[in-house]
Amino acid sequence: MPANTAVPCLAQPLTASTAEAFLKDLFSLAVAASHPAQTLPRYLPKDTTGKALVIGAGKGAAAMAKTFEAHWQGPVRGLVVTRYEHGEHCRHIEVIEAAHPVPDAQGTLAAERTLALIDSAAPDEHIFCLLSGGGSSLLSLPATGISLAQKQAINKALLKCGASIDEINCVRKHLSAIKGGQLALRASPRPITTFAISDVPNDSPDIIASGPTVADPSTREQALNIVKKYAIALPNNLANWLHNPDSETPKTLSHSASYQLIATPIDALNAAAEFALAQGITPLVLGDSIEGEACEVAKVFAGIAKFTAKHNQPLPKPCVILSGGETTVTVKGHGRGGRNAEFLLSLFHELKGQTGIYALAGDTDGIDGTEDNAGALFSPSDYTKAQALALNSADYLANNDGYSFFECLNRLIMTQPTRTNVNDFRAILII
Repeated sequence: MPANTAVPCLAQPLTASTAEAFLKDLFSLAVAASHPAQTLPRYLPKDTTGKALVIGAGKGAAAMAKTFEAHWQGPVRGLVVTRYEHGEHCRHIEVIEAAHPVPDAQGTLAAERTLALIDSAAPDEHIFCLLSGGGSSLLSLPATGISLAQKQAINKALLKCGASIDEINCVRKHLSAIKGGQLALRASPRPITTFAISDVPNDSPDIIASGPTVADPSTREQALNIVKKYAIALPNNLANWLHNPDSETPKTLSHSASYQLIATPIDALNAAAEFALAQGITPLVLGDSIEGEACEVAKVFAGIAKFTAKHNQPLPKPCVILSGGETTVTVKGHGRGGRNAEFLLSLFHELKGQTGIYALAGDTDGIDGTEDNAGALFSPSDYTKAQALALNSADYLANNDGYSFFECLNRLIMTQPTRTNVNDFRAILII
C-alpha cells in the first residue's frame, strides 16, 4: 500500500463474528482473482479463428480448458490432465483425472497421450499448453528404465523430508521423459504457447509444473546432491540414470516456444489487500514467496502480530497481515494436515489466545496437502475452547496433526476444489 494512501473509516466496528467473516471474504476474493475464467480470456490471441491443439496439466487445467473452449472460435481438440475431482465438462478437449501429489498410472497415460497428440499436430494447428500447480505429479512419464512405482516412492520421500518445491521438482525433472523442457522439445519446430497459473515462489516458469515447455537451468548433479542432502536411498537404476548424461534436461529451446503467466500469488494477495483497504482495514503484504518450515515461519508471524497488537505499529489497528508462498513440513508424526494447518496450529500455540488477533491459512486450490480441507482459521476465544476440550496444541504439533486439532474446534475451512492454484494464502487480522 502506498505510504500516502488514505485508509477509509470502518463502516462499523469489527466484532468476533465480523472479523471471521472478513477473513473468509479475503480468502474467497483471493481465489476468485486467480480463477482462469477471470484471467485467461485477456491473454488469448486477438485472432481466435485458427486451429488449436490444447494440452495441459494441473489442478486448474480443466477449468483453463473450459475457459479456452468458451472463447476460441476456431476448431479445437486436445487433452488435459487434472487432479481427481477437479475436472470440468469440456466439449472438445478431453479431461483425464489423475493422482496428486504422488503420481499414478492415469498420469502416465495422460503424459503418453499428450506426446502422441503433439506428434499428430497438423502444420496449421497451433499448440497451446495450459499449466497450473500440481502438473508435476499429474503429467508423469518416468524416464527410460524407471518404473512408476519407483517414481512414486521417491515422490513420497521428497514430500516427507521437508524438501522445498524447487528441490522436489529438480529431482522430478531429471527422472522424467516429459518435464524440464522435454515436452517443448518434442513439439519443436512447431510453435507452442504456454499459459500458466503460478503456484511457486518467484513465479519461475521452470518450476511451475516442473517446466515442461521451458528450458531447464537445473542439472542432474543438483538432483543427485538433493537426494544426498535428504539421505534418500536410490535404487541402483535411478542412481545410474542420474549419473548418465542422457538424464540431463535441455538448456535451450527454440524461439517458437512462448510463455505467459495469467495468474500469480501476488495477484491474489493484491486483490485481498484492495478489499481490506476498501473496508477501512490497513493491509500489509509481506510477500508471495515465503518459504521455510511452516511451524517456524508461524513463530515469526506471531511475533509480528503480538508486537503490532501491543504497540499499534508498524501498522495502525485495525490491520491485516497478508502473505503467500509455499512452506514445508518435515513430517515426524503420524497425524493429518497440510502445511496450512501446520502453520496455523503453530501460530495458535504461540499466540495463546491473545486478544484481538484472528488468523486464517488456506491453500487456494481448496486442498491443504492431501486432506479435504482448504485450511483453517481461529479467533482468540478458540484458545479457551481448546483448553476446555483438553486439546494440547504442542502435542498436536509434535504429531503433525493440525487437521485433527482444528476439526475438534470445528474450524476447518471446506471449499471443495477451486480449480485454480496460486499457492497458500495467509491472513492475520489485528483489531
